[in-house]
Amino acid sequence: MTELQGAGSIVSDFMQSQIPFDIATCMYYTGIDPFTKKPVHTAKNLNDRKMQRALMQFFKPENYFEVREALIKAGRADLIGGCDGLIAANPPKEALEARRKHANTATRGDHYHSVANPAAGEPAGERPSPPLVQRAGYRPGRKSQARRKKPGRGPKPN
Repeated sequence: MTELQGAGSIVSDFMQSQIPFDIATCMYYTGIDPFTKKPVHTAKNLNDRKMQRALMQFFKPENYFEVREALIKAGRADLIGGCDGLIAANPPKEALEARRKHANTATRGDHYHSVANPAAGEPAGERPSPPLVQRAGYRPGRKSQARRKKPGRGPKPN
């Protein structure tokens, strides 16, 4: 696989159809190889699919942590690091940056600092939770769809 690094760059997830016309669809639904009649493992949940995709694209730095987790889960920690390893022992810089970026986007707007900052002149202790904001503005299709007048705005008297 290491010689064919470019070959695994395009991997598509198998999406089953409703009627098993194809051999792959038949194997997916039954879990049995129709030719040998032996059981075949099929990844049906999202986590297994992500691990399979990461293993096929092990050479991409952003897949480092998924590949590492999959190798440990499969009992093949010997493939981490070393000369014959599939991935390096330490994560590459790109993998760390991708993980950090994903973590930042996942929690954006979801976090509220409840501890006050005395250096900014706030009183010590915990802040109260922020009030829920009622959105006011143009709401098409509702009884009160007209824009609300803001105080101090509007036509100036002559």
